[in-house]
Amino acid sequence: MARVRGLWQAAQMERGQSMWLDELPGERAPRAALGGDMSVDVVVIGAGFTGLWTAYYLKTLDPSLSVLVVEREFVGFGASGRNGGWAVGELAAGVEKYERISSLEESLRLTRAVFDSVDEIGRVAADRGIDCGYAKGGTIRLARNKAQLSRQIAEVSHHHSLGFSDADFRLLDADEAREMCNATEVLGGIKFAHTAAVDPARLVTGLATACEDLGVVIVERTAAELVEPGSVRTDRGTVTASSVVQATEAYTCELEGQRRRMVPVYSRMIATEPLDQAILDEIGLHERPTFADDRYMVIYGQRTEDGRIAFGGRGVPYLYGSKIDPATEVRGDSHRLIHEALVDLFPVLDDVEITHRWGGVLGVSRDWTPFVRYDRASGVGEAGGYVGEGVTPSNLAGRTLAELIVGAETERTDLPWVGHQSRSWEPEPFRWLGIRGSRRIMAGADAAEDQGRQARTAIRLSNWLRGS
Repeated sequence: MARVRGLWQAAQMERGQSMWLDELPGERAPRAALGGDMSVDVVVIGAGFTGLWTAYYLKTLDPSLSVLVVEREFVGFGASGRNGGWAVGELAAGVEKYERISSLEESLRLTRAVFDSVDEIGRVAADRGIDCGYAKGGTIRLARNKAQLSRQIAEVSHHHSLGFSDADFRLLDADEAREMCNATEVLGGIKFAHTAAVDPARLVTGLATACEDLGVVIVERTAAELVEPGSVRTDRGTVTASSVVQATEAYTCELEGQRRRMVPVYSRMIATEPLDQAILDEIGLHERPTFADDRYMVIYGQRTEDGRIAFGGRGVPYLYGSKIDPATEVRGDSHRLIHEALVDLFPVLDDVEITHRWGGVLGVSRDWTPFVRYDRASGVGEAGGYVGEGVTPSNLAGRTLAELIVGAETERTDLPWVGHQSRSWEPEPFRWLGIRGSRRIMAGADAAEDQGRQARTAIRLSNWLRGS
């Protein structure tokens, strides 16, 4: 029996199945594909979080609307079923970027709206009976060298000067940080309150069921090929609609004429076997906060509802020509680096079995700024560019898109990310050189800080390359 189990786990890792998707309860019967040409009020491309939240709120706002969601693979196939399960109240661009777009007051209003969306996800999950392991334990970000600690002290001081309090961002000393997350080399940390750990696959599949209960139609195994005002051409027929919502995130580059609008960047994850209580007690994370440290090469983790550690980070970030290659999701060298980072944090996990290794792509716009857009004249809407932090912003984006489509004016429809436009990415080879170059610079900056040296010049250069 042990040998059979070992062979099964090896097969799972070989094909790179997300632990979240692999552990879904019950059988997943495939939904029907599109059966030919069709006409609806609203067609949504993509059955991930952005598309499904848009469909969900459309039907709650106006039950009479006919809403169709078109998915190339299956519900949650993309980042929504593979991510780290951080429903974190953050936007990748940060307060300062949206302040430059609008004003400080409006940027702070957007920040608070994202905070509130963490609770909105929990509310909908409770109301709709979506069992997704929602646990609002916040995030702990550890400082594990002096440069990280210095940045954290400045960051919390800055956020407090903007009107946030310890109830939002709290600076921790070394003992407080280790009490929450007993990692190695801890000098301090930040406790950020507005995060919930979730099982993303159970959330996205439960949301799909909630949409269908409201009358949304979801078709799978139907590839959108061309998006135009009033219609979407797929490989199984053309859908005409008054409103078209593109919720394709990293896969935007595969649509006709949209190769340079969003780049697909890879991230990878591993999951341990369920841990025994002694190991869990040693690690901490008792309230299931998500956790990271403040290195530039991002890592992220959570203690799952069933007592695993799910942990991820960036490996080879980008393939030439914005290629999306499933084989890249299970590269052994990248997953080895992820495992080494996990064991560096928690040496007690060195001999623990890794049951799943997987990866996927996330979407990045040229200025690394998430957006929501809807043009009433053409009826075309879009949201995305979350840079790996999409679980919570996609809720706010979908809710906002739905309100814009039905013509409602709310506290969300004039937030400063609404209508934001990013320029296209450069043609190759400049795109590849810039992204790969930025990654090398950030890795070098981490190495410098671990050795007690400053890396300000390197980070300024990296930010310039990224258009930040």
